Parts: sequence; C-alpha cells; structure tokens
Amino acid sequence: MNSFIEKVDFFKGNSVESIVKEYGTPLYVYNEDILRDRMHNVSQIITKYEFHSNYSIKANTNFTILKTALSEGLYADAMSTGEMMMLLKAGFPAEKIFFVSNNVGADELQFAIDNNIMVSLDSLSQLELFGSLNKGGKCAVRINPGVGAGHHEKVVTAGKKTKFAVAEEDIDKIFEIADKYDLKIAGINQHVGSLFMDPEPFLQAVKNFLRIAKKFENLEFIDFGGGYGIPYHKLDDEQDFPMESFKAEFEKLIDEFVAEYGYAPLFKTEPGRYCVAESCVLLGRVHSTKQNSGVKYVGTDVGMNVLVRPSMYDSWHDIEIIRDDKVVSRDNLVEQTVTGNICESGDLLAKNRMLPESKVGDIAAVLDAGAYGYAMCSSYNSRPRPAEVMICSDGSVKLIRRRETFDDLFRLFEV
Repeated sequence: MNSFIEKVDFFKGNSVESIVKEYGTPLYVYNEDILRDRMHNVSQIITKYEFHSNYSIKANTNFTILKTALSEGLYADAMSTGEMMMLLKAGFPAEKIFFVSNNVGADELQFAIDNNIMVSLDSLSQLELFGSLNKGGKCAVRINPGVGAGHHEKVVTAGKKTKFAVAEEDIDKIFEIADKYDLKIAGINQHVGSLFMDPEPFLQAVKNFLRIAKKFENLEFIDFGGGYGIPYHKLDDEQDFPMESFKAEFEKLIDEFVAEYGYAPLFKTEPGRYCVAESCVLLGRVHSTKQNSGVKYVGTDVGMNVLVRPSMYDSWHDIEIIRDDKVVSRDNLVEQTVTGNICESGDLLAKNRMLPESKVGDIAAVLDAGAYGYAMCSSYNSRPRPAEVMICSDGSVKLIRRRETFDDLFRLFEV
C-alpha cells in the first residue's frame, strides 16, 4: 500500500497545512466515517443472542468520541471514578456502564454503588470489600481463564503471570464471600490481553471461560473482554483482524455453551482499540534533520509526551510524510530514525525506518493513533497537551478538544 491516507481520503479534501495552521502541531485528527464504521463492526460481533459491545473508554476518553459510541448503540466499561463520571457526563445511563475495577479503594466502589453502576471485582479481597459496602447487592467477578494474548507482555492480562482477576482454583471462595454478604454474582468477565491479530488464543480462552461459567448458576451476563487488534503495519499490507471468520467460530462456542447451560445470558465484549485506533492520524512538524554516526535523524514535535506507545511498548506506528499538502510517494525510501522533542534518549517514534527522505517543514503523519494516544498523553518537559479535531462526515473540521495552555499547566499550583 503506497498511502493509507490517500486510499481512504482521510482528510476529505481538506488542506492539511490549513488544518495545522489553525490548530498547530502536534495535532490529533480523527475521521468520523472510519470511527463510526469500526464502532458499527463491533456492535455486530454477535447477532444470534442478546449482546452488548462495551466500548472500553480507557482507549480514548474524548467526549465527542464517547457520544459517537453511544449513538452507535455501544455500551461502555470504565476503570476509574473519573471514567465513570465522564461516561455519565457524555450521556451514558448507569445501566450502560460496567465498572471493571482493579485494586480500588472503598470510595470508588461506593461511587459505583451510589450511581447504580454494575461493578466487576478483581480479587477475593475486593469482593469482600464490596460485600461490606453493599450487603445484598449485585456484582460481577473477573476470572482468569488461564490463557493470555497480546502484542507485548505488558498488555497480556490473563494466564499465569498477571496481576488481574481471580484464579479458577479460588472460585469456591467467591461463593463463600457471596453467601457471607448475601451477594448475587450476576456476571463474570475476563480479559486475555490487548492487540491480538490471531483470534485462536482468544477463542481458546473463550472455550475455557465458558467451561468455568458453568460453575456459576443463573448468570445474567458473561463478558468476554476485548483486545481485537488492528493492522499497525498497513503500509506493508498487513491484513485486518479476520472479524468475519472469528465471529463464526465465536458463535459456535456460544451455541455449545447455551445448549448445555440451558439458556443464553446476555453476552458482552469490550473493544477499545479496534473502535478508535484507525480513525486517527497524529500530525507533527519536522523541525530538524541530521546525521549522527551514519544514522539519519528526523526531529519532530511528536514527543513521547504526545504518543508514548513506541517508547513504552516498542510499538510500531506507520508514518507517512506530507509535503506541500501531498503525501510523498514511497517509491524512493531512505532509512531514518524519527524522534520527538523530549529530553530522553528513548524518545523515538520510529527506529531505522524506511521512509521517504524527510525535510525540515514536512508533516510527519503518524497512523493509527486513536487508541492509547491522547489518553496516555502527559505534560512531561512542561509541554502542553495537543488539540484534537474531527473530520466530520460532511467534510467539515471540528475542534473536539482545545490545545492545553501554559496557564492550564500552572493552574493547580499554590503559589
């Protein structure tokens, strides 16, 4: 693929230079059509049974994106009081929110209880705490299915080496605590990891999880988690996650479970990345180029404070070069290392990457930046966070989060 941006007409005829002139760089730019398409896809993963797709908002918390998810029929899961508050403010009713807690205090559990939000408990001690706060209440428990999957060990959230969930051998203790506090275990949930392109480990986890589910009577729902990947190497023609064949295999496993369990509970899944990653291109200006010991460095204003994934996970993001409002052809590529402007040797966007030869003044367009991009931004080196804009379906450009100012950085200090 020579250019993803051109193939999908990402900017819908808008001048990139005009956009960055108005909103500056670095700049997160979203495409509404791509966003809605991916959200619609995940809403249809299961159609044979009652099904909710819960958008995992930790991937991207922008209010416009949350409202889009709600309009596309998605439910949502949250990991904190702040995320629950964001969802409520964005218009999600409490019954459409699932609080997937992890090592939280009584105050966060109480917020969910007071707002009638379903809670998943991640350990026996957290279940005990919830019971002490909400005797006679309903909750869910997160179970470790014994299988993990993901692109990096830091995003594998099940299996033998993980901080998450209750081990299968402790299920009897779940029932003991539930009896002690007269709790109804309304649901169980799992999450095996993030960004897997091969569905087989996930399907193995589903099969094992459904076996475990049979140990629970009268479940109201079963949540399979998320983690469906997207092709980050799309310029090298990496294929999409095989959603259609995956759905067929997934449905077979559910059919077998329902036949044995006697009825179909509500089924859920929790995609975050798949919904938003491909809908966003992060734009940065090339401010310098140089050679050091034979390595050509391209210095941009997209530092690890703006997009931390490459530094934290060694994550790959395709980069396209835009010059004079046109994507530069990939016919002649030169090995270059693209860096940010942060005072850290690990501040690298792309190491030894084959790219069109970059020049000062070019725009570096970082693809697939919509998931865990802005959501993980920081003001490290006292650099204000960037703005976010949306290319709307009608081609208009809409500011959906303003650029942070230095006054914003100073606002919390007591001087």
